[in-house]
Amino acid sequence: MRVWLVVKLLLHPLRFLQDRIDAWVMARVKRQPGPIPVPRTRVYIVPTRFGYGFAFMAALMLAGSMNYSNSMGFALTFLLGALGLVCMHQTHGNLLNVQLRAGKTQPVFAGEVAHFEILVDNPAPTQRYSFALAWPRKDDLAVTADIPAEGSATMRIALPAERRGWLPARVFSLSTEFPLGLFHAWTWAELDMACLVYPKPAAPGRMPPPSSGAMGQLPSNSAGQDEFAGLRSYHRGDSMKSVHWKSLPKSPNSPMVKQFTELLDQELWLDWDKLPDLDVESRLSQLTRWVLDTENQGHAYGLRLPGLVLAPSRGETHQNECLRALALYQAQ
Repeated sequence: MRVWLVVKLLLHPLRFLQDRIDAWVMARVKRQPGPIPVPRTRVYIVPTRFGYGFAFMAALMLAGSMNYSNSMGFALTFLLGALGLVCMHQTHGNLLNVQLRAGKTQPVFAGEVAHFEILVDNPAPTQRYSFALAWPRKDDLAVTADIPAEGSATMRIALPAERRGWLPARVFSLSTEFPLGLFHAWTWAELDMACLVYPKPAAPGRMPPPSSGAMGQLPSNSAGQDEFAGLRSYHRGDSMKSVHWKSLPKSPNSPMVKQFTELLDQELWLDWDKLPDLDVESRLSQLTRWVLDTENQGHAYGLRLPGLVLAPSRGETHQNECLRALALYQAQ
């Protein structure tokens, strides 16, 4: 074990150092509702790969200056050393005292990507630059932003949503290498936020079963015998019973006939028990598909799950309630 650590230290000294710090810090990060301040004790800083090269170059210049007693070499070496120290101070100060707050999250369907919104507040009177927000070891997916003076920036970080239910946000890092990239300063935080993941909709094709209830009716576009819909001109073949005799004296040459529409049951019950051939997750996916399709068609619909009944309605609020119930369903 120790040999492996020595080899890792020699091959990747920067990553080894950061891994050791991260392991120590991760054990102490607590989930908080926010806002989470970033005091001096929560800012960690190490040289970057470029910073190590910069230090090595300065060391070579110092050795050469001492060997040849070159005053100009000393001056340039100390100037570079001072520049490195200033950069370390600036990088550390760029991250110090910012605050992290939880933002909004929009529900997604399983298989999609959830986006967590995190607000970064800057109480200082000067602008801060080049912040990166990322999950652990996901630097290639980091999002970057500058924060205006006494303002805030909204940063969104993506996380794949593989399963329905609540998807909690993980520990994330906020880092910066401003101004010259010689040092990498970062902090860890875990905000108490989660994204609701709906079941993945089943493939289109399966139609919901006929409704067993008739709690509301709407007229169809086809002709029927249930409700008077107006008058139209007489056509050859129309029944004499449909002629509007009262209007005949006013227009004897063009008699009018009464037109009726047929009333259809427009409420559907999306019922768990109507899908006995599917397993739990497949039933939830099929019901999700029916909720989306029925809502798009403008029909009222209700949802029946074991232990839960949502009365027929329609609209975005009702759709979200149904999808939420499907997302959080727990098999008995």
